[in-house]
Amino acid sequence: MSAQPVPAEPAAAAPAALLTSVTGGVLTMTLNRPHVLNAITPELLDSLGDALRSAGADDAIRAVVITGSGRGFCSGQDLRYAAQSGNLDVQTILRDHYAPAIRLMRTLEKPIIAAVNGVAAGAGFSLALAADFRIAAESATFVQAFVRIGLIPDMGSTYFLPRLIGMARATELAMLGDMVPASRALDLGLVNAVVPDGRLAGEAAELAARLARGPRSIGLIKRALEPSLTNELEAQLEVEATVQGEATTTADFFEGVGAFLGKRTAQFTGR
Repeated sequence: MSAQPVPAEPAAAAPAALLTSVTGGVLTMTLNRPHVLNAITPELLDSLGDALRSAGADDAIRAVVITGSGRGFCSGQDLRYAAQSGNLDVQTILRDHYAPAIRLMRTLEKPIIAAVNGVAAGAGFSLALAADFRIAAESATFVQAFVRIGLIPDMGSTYFLPRLIGMARATELAMLGDMVPASRALDLGLVNAVVPDGRLAGEAAELAARLARGPRSIGLIKRALEPSLTNELEAQLEVEATVQGEATTTADFFEGVGAFLGKRTAQFTGR
């Protein structure tokens, strides 16, 4: 009797480039390419965008945390992947993959926290800037690495940096490409807090849980603040009137007023 061939073991599926989990109304998205410090590919950003769209449609999700696996937050664009894929049409990649992810982060009416657990370089720095809050581990570093390879900052950095730290400092970081340690990032106003490495996940989760317990108006605050730095006063007053009008129709507004009058703690539902 001839020996029967042994079936080949099926190839192991590649690990997902983006991991997601939901706990207590908080969606945590973990960039999961640790072998390249979570460097960005178009597919990774598409996955992030899909997760943000789902979060926007899910009333149970009330806050979002973005972090990285391993020892880095995000090292920027994966240049080797781009070269190997043969797709070097940078304008199309930015317009079709990078820009949509940033737009979704800014239009999602739920707070987003970047928990920066290591290097945030290039587009990874930009990704952190697009969040509403940034908490950095003590070992985290930030670098506008684009100039080091003859590029300009993209994925929103030229928009967010001047607004966060002023034109002079933004020009310095963008043109010199120097590494910024977490302590200086805090001094510059790039991050909201710096915490010991071992406490980063817990601190981010605690802040996210606090935001997730808040009212629907947290998302409306984000919407109202978004145009404030470019609007004239009259335009921004109109934004406030419009958005405040919407806030007064929410269940959380009635709960907040009832709790105030009843001298009890409000129980918000995000609706």
